[in-house]
Amino acid sequence: MAANATGETESGPLRLQFNKSVKLAFCGSSLSSDGGLLLHRELDDALGLTGLAANLLADPRTGQNGRHHLAALLRQSIFSRLAGYEDVNDANRLCRDPVMRQLVGGRAVKHGAGSASAMGRFETEILTRAGHLAALADLPGRWIDTIHDRRPPKSITLDMDSSESPVHGDQEGSAWNGHFQSKCLHPLFVFNQFGDLERCALRPGNVHSAEDWEDVLHPVLARYSASARPSITRRRFRADAAFAIPALFDLLETEGWDYAIRIKSNPKLHERIDWLTRRRPGRPPNHVVRRYTSFHYRAKSWSKPRRVVAKVEFHPGELFPTVGFIVTDRSLPNERVLAFYNDRGAAEQHIKEGKYALKWTRLSCMRFAANAVRLQLHALAYNLANFLRTLALPDDIKTWSLTSLRARLIKTGTRLVRHARYAAFQMAEAALPRKVFARIVALINGLRGPPTQIACA
Repeated sequence: MAANATGETESGPLRLQFNKSVKLAFCGSSLSSDGGLLLHRELDDALGLTGLAANLLADPRTGQNGRHHLAALLRQSIFSRLAGYEDVNDANRLCRDPVMRQLVGGRAVKHGAGSASAMGRFETEILTRAGHLAALADLPGRWIDTIHDRRPPKSITLDMDSSESPVHGDQEGSAWNGHFQSKCLHPLFVFNQFGDLERCALRPGNVHSAEDWEDVLHPVLARYSASARPSITRRRFRADAAFAIPALFDLLETEGWDYAIRIKSNPKLHERIDWLTRRRPGRPPNHVVRRYTSFHYRAKSWSKPRRVVAKVEFHPGELFPTVGFIVTDRSLPNERVLAFYNDRGAAEQHIKEGKYALKWTRLSCMRFAANAVRLQLHALAYNLANFLRTLALPDDIKTWSLTSLRARLIKTGTRLVRHARYAAFQMAEAALPRKVFARIVALINGLRGPPTQIACA
């Protein structure tokens, strides 16, 4: 059916028989279910994030075919993912959405945002160029630097981990992974203690968990070096046993990073703690008993002896104790070293949020490069969502997960009322009241202004 200027069909509203006073009027051009995205766009503007991204992308289009600027297309890719539309399948509908048109800006406000075909070409042709893909990989770090320029951190803690992106077709690079017991692609992530995604990379499904760790970690360490960030006095790193690599130990020690990395057990290590694994005489207690010790150990492939902290746990009803080993250069007591390492579980939680709130496992393109681009776009959407959570949320909702924020903040219904000089979005108050929105806007405005000047050493 044809639609008039307000979006209502020419045949008029629908009537329901259960109540003759109820009518269904279709005003799609003035209603949206994603009103909360306006706050993310405000934060984007305050920090200049998508503007920074656009400066790194060269437009290869010629002639008059470029209806939307690359910055506009990039905003549409990022904000649609924030709202839960993980690919371009919904672009034909979103291009008419009043909130999306306002977010994209420019010609989109009056003429509509990018269509599915335009977004598909943007993500699978323009962004897959080698220079653009490299720029996308650098963008999460550049965005985080923008935050740190305004609020210089005194310490930084990095967590490195891999994950799976299950596939259900014959995507390029997909393979069976025995560890995850699935056919998948195998991305690698680095997070900081604030939950920001520092850098990520997509890899084939059958590679080792630490494959290409140098390419992912080196740029992050360079950004936090003493010359680049003199305000940082403590630099820490954590990872599981897959990253117990001698070259990684040497690099972290050379760059002045404290680290705690799990290592796999072996007969030599068990010999050193044999006395600690013996049960004491008498009836075993009904609670978990933990014992700690540390010693210096040098594997054949290590350049020097290093401190190893061992933890032995006796669980009720179990015959043998659970044993774990951590290699570290920290001088903390044994229990604190283990507590520091165990906090890396937060990185696994961040990965889960990316999977369930941002759907970054939705890598359905056949070409590997196109899927690599989509992972980077999901990473940017994740960081923008996390920036809002850590920088601009009131204390009473600051602990909400990204899934809750999408359901209760982003998915705020709104109605557009356009006047000659301005556009008013009438927001529903069913989930969050006006005072919450007002507080968020005030916190975002507090981020504006010139960044703090950092003197380089």
